[in-house]
Amino acid sequence: MRFPTLKNQECLAGLYRSSISLGLLLVVLSCFAGCDNDSVAEARLRVFGGLTMGTTYSVKINAVELEVAEKKIDKEIQSILKKVNASMSTYIKESELSLLNQSNAGTWITLSEDLYQISEEAMSVSRLTDGHFDISVGALVNLWGFGPQKSEIIPSKDEIEQAMSNSGSEHLQIQQSPPALKKLKDNIYLDLSGIAKGYAVDKIAEYLISLGIDNFLVEIGGEIRASGTNNIGFAWRIGIEQPEPEKQAVRRIIRLDNIAMATSGDYRNYFERDGRRYSHTIDPVSGYPITHNLASVTVLHAKTSIADALATGFLVMGKEAAGKIAQKNKLAVFFIEKTASGFKESFTPEFEQCLLIK
Repeated sequence: MRFPTLKNQECLAGLYRSSISLGLLLVVLSCFAGCDNDSVAEARLRVFGGLTMGTTYSVKINAVELEVAEKKIDKEIQSILKKVNASMSTYIKESELSLLNQSNAGTWITLSEDLYQISEEAMSVSRLTDGHFDISVGALVNLWGFGPQKSEIIPSKDEIEQAMSNSGSEHLQIQQSPPALKKLKDNIYLDLSGIAKGYAVDKIAEYLISLGIDNFLVEIGGEIRASGTNNIGFAWRIGIEQPEPEKQAVRRIIRLDNIAMATSGDYRNYFERDGRRYSHTIDPVSGYPITHNLASVTVLHAKTSIADALATGFLVMGKEAAGKIAQKNKLAVFFIEKTASGFKESFTPEFEQCLLIK
């Protein structure tokens, strides 16, 4: 996972304080005009938030009373986030993932339970998406200038082929007991940015559940998991953003009830050269940034980590291929495509059930 430096996080702090949404999802608290419960609702809602993983996080708890002190909950949330960061960041040279990336081929590297679990989940999604989600895509991401060393230089065909030779989950082996991973090539560079935020959301959600908290919403950079009801007694409402780079507007509002949600899009992080746009979303199968018309994919799933990874993989695949997999596996997925006349949306029957206005 590529997290910004402290300087960049300080820039994010201003955005966080002004309540500007940084993710592809806009949280709707559902306390509409005319609500008579404002004072009661305010007293029931606890909000924790800050900066993590190069973005913001927000945890909302709806409870009349908390058996654990709010300061202790806040401290534990921060501890969970620091632990995930220390394990999975490629910005931290001594992180577990960085040391794994520096390891030689042919050696079994012992994994923490967290890194083993997220690797297993990533490999599972990679198989489901025919390799279009792949945590070994790091060499390609770095080559295209979307890694820690930013650049807008178009790589040559030879450079792309070289990077692709150092990519592919077939060059990884993983075992459960004891938890360990082995690279089969020296230059494999793992990148968990397409799944780690979702994994951190799940870890916080599991902590809240362990405290007996039933009503909460956890969000990190747009990846969300919701449980129970909000502060006025309704299931949590979430807005799906219109995929336009110049403005933020809600296209659809859905109801989340004990489920997770993740969105991937190609319209905010890109560069342009000679009139052509190069997306940060790299297809590990072709070695090039995606060029199709699918602008945004939203996935609902029981686990935020899986939703996060599936949204990335489906965005890479494009609407037709991703739609077939979603339909076959009865997944709740929402697609927004770019057309000459504007945006076109489509969704699976499983996703339609969560739409507030159909």
